[in-house]
Amino acid sequence: MGSLFGTEMTKQWRRTRTYAAIGITILIPIIFAVAIKANPPSPGGGEDAFTYLSTHTGLFLPVAALRFMSRFLLVFLVALFAGDAVASEASWGNLRAMLTRPVGRGRLLLAKVESATLLALIVTFATVIAALIAGGLTFGWGGLTLGGVAGRVAASSGLPGFHMSAARIIGNLGIATGYVFWGLASVGALAFMVSTMTDSPAAAVFAGFGLYAISQILDAITSIGVIRYGFPTHYYDAWTSLFTGPGPTGDMLRGTLLQIPYVLVFGAIGWWYFRRKDVLS
Repeated sequence: MGSLFGTEMTKQWRRTRTYAAIGITILIPIIFAVAIKANPPSPGGGEDAFTYLSTHTGLFLPVAALRFMSRFLLVFLVALFAGDAVASEASWGNLRAMLTRPVGRGRLLLAKVESATLLALIVTFATVIAALIAGGLTFGWGGLTLGGVAGRVAASSGLPGFHMSAARIIGNLGIATGYVFWGLASVGALAFMVSTMTDSPAAAVFAGFGLYAISQILDAITSIGVIRYGFPTHYYDAWTSLFTGPGPTGDMLRGTLLQIPYVLVFGAIGWWYFRRKDVLS
């Protein structure tokens, strides 16, 4: 199993797409840091507070970068890696040849899942690490201690006591990054499921991204009521409470558990379908 996974990862590292995806997740936080340094944001509450507070400590730049990139780019990349996993082999005409070797379909799917998961994990953490380095070099790696105007901005964002130590910020960053990664598990699972059913990688990618978009749109319709709580992205932004409150909340726990049934259902359907699929390409 290890050799099969190694073969899959070697194949991924030979693709320009992989380097382009990682490069983009590294480049954007750097541009973000330069832009904030050249044009410091005005004090303001809400989501803009993360960007403003980045000028007081570079440790908050990853928070702002993760907040913005998790809304589109990371969603797309997770769907890309998962949706491309099996469908790309079929589109190239390699899938049937791969299955003629003494490799079970289940083992092949597991290796594909592992490689797609690892790549998604890499781009997610690359975003935070790049922003952490760029932010630290630009604004320093100190803790956050605020007063005056900056203190009022912190108050509008709910930052407790206007002070957060560097160790606490870094620890919360690790939790937040893992939460964002797992929060996209349903997107990746659906994209992978569709990837086992089609020869078009684009169809699988857009299916995964479509789940995110539809979930976000429907979740914004408050008249739907409690049904919204079951949408896969309902608790997607709950991680921001790590930086606007005392720590992890019940919504983060609910958001973590909510992904499990989606992953199990989509994964089981894809597994069942592929093991019975008549592979022609």
